[in-house]
This record gives sequence, C-alpha cells and structure tokens, in this order.
Amino acid sequence: MHFATIGTSKITDSFIEAANKSRKMVLSAVYSRNKEKAAAFASKHRAERWYTSLEDLAQADDVEVVYVASPNALHFEQVKLMLNSNKHVICEKPIFTTLKEYDQAFAIAENHGVFLFEAIRNIQTPVFKRLKQELHRAGKIRSSILKLIQYSSRYDAFLSGDIPNVFFFSPEFAGGALEDLGVYVLYTAVGLFGKPKAAHYYPVMLPSGVDGSGTLILEYDDFVCTLLCSKIAHSSSPSEIHGEKGTFSINSTSDIAKLQFTNAHSKKNRDHPNR
Repeated sequence: MHFATIGTSKITDSFIEAANKSRKMVLSAVYSRNKEKAAAFASKHRAERWYTSLEDLAQADDVEVVYVASPNALHFEQVKLMLNSNKHVICEKPIFTTLKEYDQAFAIAENHGVFLFEAIRNIQTPVFKRLKQELHRAGKIRSSILKLIQYSSRYDAFLSGDIPNVFFFSPEFAGGALEDLGVYVLYTAVGLFGKPKAAHYYPVMLPSGVDGSGTLILEYDDFVCTLLCSKIAHSSSPSEIHGEKGTFSINSTSDIAKLQFTNAHSKKNRDHPNR
C-alpha cells in the first residue's frame, strides 16, 4: 500500500522505518506546513512528493493510507479530512481529545468504508500478550501500580519561558502528562483488567494550564489500580501487579519488553523471555 505522512518528528521517522521493514507499504508523499521541512523530509526518506497543503494531499489518488503524527489538538480535523477523501488513517496517540471527536471520526470511516487506527503499540508487544495470558498465575489481584514517569526533554525550555513553542505543555495543542504519557499507562490497565467501574484523576497543574504529572485511580470490584504519569520527573522503577499468589513486574508501560514474576510464598523471581 502507498502511504503518506503528516508530521516530521522522530516518531514519524520511526514509523517510516517500520513500514519499510514490513515490505508491505511504500512511502509516496510527506506533508509539513513548512516548505523547507517538507522538502528535506521527503529527500531524507526518498518520498516521491511533498505537500504543504493538506487538501492537496487528501486529493492524491495514489495515496491509500495516511499516518498522522501532528500535535494532539490537530488530529481530529486532519483525520476527518483524510477519511472524507477515502483514505485509511493511522493516527498517533492520543487519537483525539474528546469522545465526541472519536465517535464522529469512526462514523465517517464506517460511512466511507475505510479503516481508522490509533497508533498505540504497547499492548501489541509479545511481552504484553504473554502477561495477559499468564496473569492468572498471580491469583486474585489485590492492587496494581502502573506508571510512566519520564522527564521531558522539552521541560527545560518550558521552564525558561518558551511556552508557545513547546506544545507538549500547551493547552492549545492538548498537551500534558495524561494526554502524552498517561495514554500508555491507561491502555495497559484496561488491556489487562478491563473497564473500571470508576476513575478519578488528581493532576499536578503547571502555570500554562496543563498537567505536568498526575495520579489516576481506577476502581475495580476487588482492587484499585493506581496509574502514575509525569513529564516533570523521572523514575526507572518497574510497574507492578500484585496478586495473592505472586507479583508481575514490567519494565515500562510504553515499551513493554521485560516481564518478571515473583512468587508470593517462596519470594523467588522468574524472568520471562522477551518473545
């Protein structure tokens, strides 16, 4: 399939590299609002064309799939345009900022007979799938602490006063810890435990009006799952799921690559293979 990209960040680089390795997708075009960036990005990845007009990209007959990796607040209008032009869309997380946008976009996709995906890969890893299969070994779940606490490389710029150019911390672009990092943690929790019966979020707000970090409490029938996300601090400790028979720990909720089980009675650890 021939695809195009919206956005020129490192995550778009990674998507193109993965698409090339699949040998099932061919990059045809790239988009950026900036002419120089668009041309340079197209040259870097050997794309046939580049665009500075989303409308022109939407009308490109040879583009079947569009990958959207723009700032969060821009996703909905860009995705809607591509869906209405009969393009399949893969949109970076978080796919949208409201449920209304979500419902409307998927209705458009269904009406046009095209696919719309959110590019959330953590729950697709082999280690996550193994964890889900073997979760019963922990016995009755009594608590869980899942986290992604990752100091942002953009936070220093934010602290220096460069707020307009750091969209990760801008309410205008739907930035903040829950939108950017909490998505990974929330997907992990719901992927393992299902829909909670209640949820409560306690944010640490920044002067710009977004959450720099926060604690999300998910209530289930027999336990509480605590989710921690932060862009203004750092932690390298693992996430854990505590059961009456044992504890599972994972290295990270965004890149789930290492799994360990500790027997509650013998206290012995067992590392699981990555595949």
